[in-house]
Amino acid sequence: MSTTGNSAQTYDAAHNDWRPTVNPWMVALSVMLATFMVVLDSSIANVALPHIAGSLSASTDESTWVLTSYLVSNGIMLPASGWLARRIGRKRLLMLSILGFTGASILCGMSLNMPMLIVARVLQGAGGGGLQPLAQSILLESFPPEKHGKAMAAYGVGIVVAPVIGPTLGGWITDSYTWRWIFYINLPVGLLALFMTSLYIEDPPYLRHGRPTDVDGIGFAFMAVWLGTLQLVLDKGQEADWFGSTWISWLTAISTAAFLAFIARELLCRDPIVQLHALLDRNFRTGTLITGLFGVLLYGVTAFLPLFLQTILGYSAMDSGLAVSPRGLGSMLAMVVVGMLINRFDSRLLLAVGMAIFSVSTFELSHINLGIAMRDVVWPNFWNGFGGGFVFVPLTTLAMGRLRKQEMGNAAGIYNLVRNIGGSIGIAALTASQVRGSQIHQSYLGAHLNAGNPVAAGALQELGSRFQTGGANAVLSHREALGAVYRSLQQQAAVLAYADNFRFLGYLALGSIPLALLLKRAEPGSKSSHEVAAE
Repeated sequence: MSTTGNSAQTYDAAHNDWRPTVNPWMVALSVMLATFMVVLDSSIANVALPHIAGSLSASTDESTWVLTSYLVSNGIMLPASGWLARRIGRKRLLMLSILGFTGASILCGMSLNMPMLIVARVLQGAGGGGLQPLAQSILLESFPPEKHGKAMAAYGVGIVVAPVIGPTLGGWITDSYTWRWIFYINLPVGLLALFMTSLYIEDPPYLRHGRPTDVDGIGFAFMAVWLGTLQLVLDKGQEADWFGSTWISWLTAISTAAFLAFIARELLCRDPIVQLHALLDRNFRTGTLITGLFGVLLYGVTAFLPLFLQTILGYSAMDSGLAVSPRGLGSMLAMVVVGMLINRFDSRLLLAVGMAIFSVSTFELSHINLGIAMRDVVWPNFWNGFGGGFVFVPLTTLAMGRLRKQEMGNAAGIYNLVRNIGGSIGIAALTASQVRGSQIHQSYLGAHLNAGNPVAAGALQELGSRFQTGGANAVLSHREALGAVYRSLQQQAAVLAYADNFRFLGYLALGSIPLALLLKRAEPGSKSSHEVAAE
């Protein structure tokens, strides 16, 4: 082997042995404080949309851009974070991201109209997009390989728990104070995270002494067009009747073309904004596929269960939050348990167990009906969160465990982006399934709702008698009875559609278990596919 190769190996070995000079748990606390704030803010605004729309004299449809604008800019920054860290340094980028996110949060709270709020949310999403992959790569580099499981357990608390408590906290703040405070509360948290980052975060040697990189403006432009149009299609597709709409079809075509151009550009560019060679590693490639599916599962349950409780069962935002909050407790408990077990058992086994628990608990949620009590939601939700926590830690450890430290920042951006895209695709698909499923069930149930059905006839007669008792004449009371039966029919059809969605998610989790067999053990010191190819 050449002298150059020997020096490169020595240089890599020095980087692999690098550890921060401070206690790594202080590093973990610093980055997790910022990450928790960002992930929390991605869901905390959901329940406040009606209040925001009313306050700023906007329609409900216009208010959804508060969410879409954030997700678009956040998604664009996720894969770009590794490239930016190589160019300006990870610590500097982390501090700029925290500062930008916190400053944009203040602008959100001060917004006087909807356009101002949307611009502020774009800036907020850009600041928050870099924080998740930066936190993940910093944690993996700061801890030795044998403690990666515990590090990812700490990271998972923020990623998994924050979206669960976000709607509850947002509902309480909005009801008790004003929607503006869901943004203002980021100021003290952001300032504390900025202070701790300046004290405890260090750049590794390969970032301090790496060569400057060229600006891949073309690659960034293709990525921005691809992710921006994709998010618009997923958010507005159901509302616009998908490909029945000309502009949705055009955006889909533009997104597909931009994606293909982006891939070609990144493969041919000398300094690409996203280094796709990380996907040569079998574990990372498989883990990224699984995390995309996990995004569908995680966001599917967390988005549709509160919606069912509020729109069908009539729960308030606070009661809905209390019903789903045990999910966060299950996730936290799972993080503690899996952090203790991950060095004693095969991570692939833990991943399979987590998916199995997630699957069974989601099947339990598919048994929902109009007569269920809160406890019938709490326990399946707790075990669903427990299963999700059991998936997150071993999956991340396996996916990243065979990569070099220099690859982790870029890989973390890809990994988080795919999970977020999976969540967006899952929510869009399940929303379409919910609408169409309700129509199918309504048609089926309506076929049995006729005058020849003794149950239907008896219900109509009883309701008509009640309305007549209230003072209505026979004709009017019969019409009101028909309307009440039809509303009940619609409600039951919607419940069946929700049950179908939860059942589908259960089967998807079950079908994901065999993918764990495609992963290899993440052994400390193992070479990545990129290193093998280089030799």
